[in-house]
Amino acid sequence: MISKTAVQFGAGNIGRGFIGGVLSEAGYKVIFADVVEDLINKINERKSYTIHVTDYTPRDIEISGVSAVNSGSPEAVEAVAGADIVTTAVGLRILKFVAPAIAKGISKRRIEGNETPLNVIACENGLGATAILKDLVFEKLSAEEKAWTKAHVGFVSDAVDRIVPPVHCEIPLDVAVEEYYEWDTQKDQFAGPVPQIGAMHAVDNLEAYIERKLFTLNTGHAATAYLGKLKGCKTIGEALKDKEIYAVVRGIMEQSGEGLIKKFGFDPKVHEAYIEKVLSRFQNPYLSDDVNRVGREPLRKLSANDRLVFPMMTARNYGLPYDKFVTAIAAALRFDNPEDPQSVQMLADIKDLGIEAAIEKFTGIKAGDSLCKEIAAEYQRLGR
Repeated sequence: MISKTAVQFGAGNIGRGFIGGVLSEAGYKVIFADVVEDLINKINERKSYTIHVTDYTPRDIEISGVSAVNSGSPEAVEAVAGADIVTTAVGLRILKFVAPAIAKGISKRRIEGNETPLNVIACENGLGATAILKDLVFEKLSAEEKAWTKAHVGFVSDAVDRIVPPVHCEIPLDVAVEEYYEWDTQKDQFAGPVPQIGAMHAVDNLEAYIERKLFTLNTGHAATAYLGKLKGCKTIGEALKDKEIYAVVRGIMEQSGEGLIKKFGFDPKVHEAYIEKVLSRFQNPYLSDDVNRVGREPLRKLSANDRLVFPMMTARNYGLPYDKFVTAIAAALRFDNPEDPQSVQMLADIKDLGIEAAIEKFTGIKAGDSLCKEIAAEYQRLGR
């Protein structure tokens, strides 16, 4: 009998295909919170969907007993008030819109005297997502509510990893995913005992796992997308068939890896095996991942704390090679997708400011820095 409740903010492909599915399989009653009314209605009508593991050994996972509410509604607040765990998969920019419902739900728990531990986990691609969400929630709480929250609510940092491309399924709620997944959480941040969720691993040093994933998988994925787009490739798999692109992508993951090994003491052989695994996932012939999707929001991905600049600076600060990053960043600066507002803004800024000033604006690397000049020169080379 299900006695635990999970509220998953974001009922998109990742919300359904990864986090929601994992929680349901762990015995939670999953309530999705979203703003797309058609999606909410479909979930409430069907109350189930299928996760199609689309890999070398395909299989289906049936998820049932799910429901959905509007994330800005009183029902969402009520759901948080009665939940055991709250998760998000909405994107970093959207966290500010889900924070009010979480804050109101926590306030309602306090009023009702519900001291059952609640854990909140932001399952987003980005550094410090849960810390960002915690700050946004705490902005909505009174001093008394903050003190109560610190005693009864855990805000748990995590690292999530599963490729869930927008593959069309005959039944709208169904979702296609790869076989591989990883969900690591910071053990000492949970309120109460660590939940028994088989697919979630509580670890002592999460920072190492976050950076390993972000600066291997996300770095390599973005580099493939930007280099592939520049050569007219449509998908990640197609791009990696190009020998020049493959060499740069593998090289950028190895250069990032050298920095990670220096910083966290990873075993070089183990990390090399991790890179091999990630590359094989990118080339999964059963998942067609569009370069425009992977490369979207280039300004966010070019920012100082994200997947290209951060690991490049880590390698540079250790005196390690970083030339493959220069190539990937230069390709990102040429990402031209008229349907992506950040791409449109980026190209307009480059035209108005000039390339070096634009690089400084996007990445924080000063225009007078020799690194900025290296990126600018590579940008010009790629445009020839």
